[in-house]
Amino acid sequence: MTPERRARSAWLGGVWAAFVLVACLAARPAQPASAFPAQAARPERPADALASHAASTPVFATDDSAVATVLLLEDRRLALMPAVAAVKWQAHAPIFDPPREAAVIRRAADLGAPMGLDRHSVRALFELQAQLAREVQTRLHQRWSRDGFSSSAPGLTLAQLRPHLDELTVGLLQALYIATPALGEDAFAARYAAMARQQLRDGDWTDDGRRELLAELARIRRHPAPALQRIRASGLLLVGMTGDYEPFSLESGGRLSGSDVDLAQALASHLGTRAVFIRTTWSSLLEDLARSRFDLAMGGVSITPARAQQGAFSTSYVSGGKTILARCADARKYPDLAAVDQPDVRVIVNPGGTNEAYVRANIHRARIVVSPDNRAVFGALDQGSADVMITDDVEAELQIRHHRGLCRTYAGTLTQAQKAILMPRDPGLVAVVNRWLKDELASGEPARVLQTYLDR
Repeated sequence: MTPERRARSAWLGGVWAAFVLVACLAARPAQPASAFPAQAARPERPADALASHAASTPVFATDDSAVATVLLLEDRRLALMPAVAAVKWQAHAPIFDPPREAAVIRRAADLGAPMGLDRHSVRALFELQAQLAREVQTRLHQRWSRDGFSSSAPGLTLAQLRPHLDELTVGLLQALYIATPALGEDAFAARYAAMARQQLRDGDWTDDGRRELLAELARIRRHPAPALQRIRASGLLLVGMTGDYEPFSLESGGRLSGSDVDLAQALASHLGTRAVFIRTTWSSLLEDLARSRFDLAMGGVSITPARAQQGAFSTSYVSGGKTILARCADARKYPDLAAVDQPDVRVIVNPGGTNEAYVRANIHRARIVVSPDNRAVFGALDQGSADVMITDDVEAELQIRHHRGLCRTYAGTLTQAQKAILMPRDPGLVAVVNRWLKDELASGEPARVLQTYLDR
């Protein structure tokens, strides 16, 4: 691994650890700011243990946790300013260093541009950071001029402090990249004012400073850019998942698990990046892909003509088809589709996916019952709220193990379908993913991982 790749891996681990910490805190019940440990709210450097925890704890990157990570990193940056002020005071160096500030701002814009981050808004944000930093240092120098020098900041040199500031620059750009959908909301500043008061807790923050920061963050935009370029520039692989389709992806207790979660992390590692999981739904999958909310979608995505029109599919890695599921006591009633399509039969579906599409295309007489939560469908079927579920055979095999009262009533499959990774039409990304999948399929890894989750 080159020194550049090692450096990027280090800051990725640190910032991702910070993100996972914020995501875990966000998943807990709301607490007053004072309830959070000081070192958890603003660690000077992410602990190795936390970085390790981050690597093994897949979670959804919600808008709130993404914005909270941005604010946490902004707070950490301002918290270094007393140490910078102390170094400059003792060295009789000026607070305002135009060449250094210009270099930091230029570097931020240059690093953000390949990610699609708007240069103008990134420059404006980092100019504000420089202004806030100067204000902190000026207040401290004025106090020391009046009362004499006294500082509890660690005795570091500028040469020692600047690498920390540079790491925060890169980390902040990464956090902004994840948070851009939330930053673009019309009411962003109002929605996150309370969070800013909680997260921007360093004593040098003022109410005006918080408001100015929120205003600049609200102007950050991410422009369209080739997906593979974004991935390589950000060091992140944004993976869209529903989290409701076991055994491929399931969110439980704030944590994601499933065979495609594992495969996504393996793909991210192959690309030299980290996987960040973005929540989507079967109904909004194509819209989210078009808006570049994620780089690719996984989690049991079936290849369909409609999806193939708007995106590109990888080589398939799971084959199967639709089958019929019912309570075991009623299994003989539904041996085929004709028996299911009767006026007194209730067929339950989850909205937006291929299950609903198949049912609406092939069931004309039975009553269709829509359940908004895919995870609750099988419990509802087991408890008698519906009579039949038509779903993929892989999911059916798993659910009959979870629900002993359910059985497959059709031995084969009603359709033939392939599952694959859905991506933008980026030839470079498609080629990279397919090369990786070719090796994975040759080793049997996708099938092995899927069977592991089926056997649990």
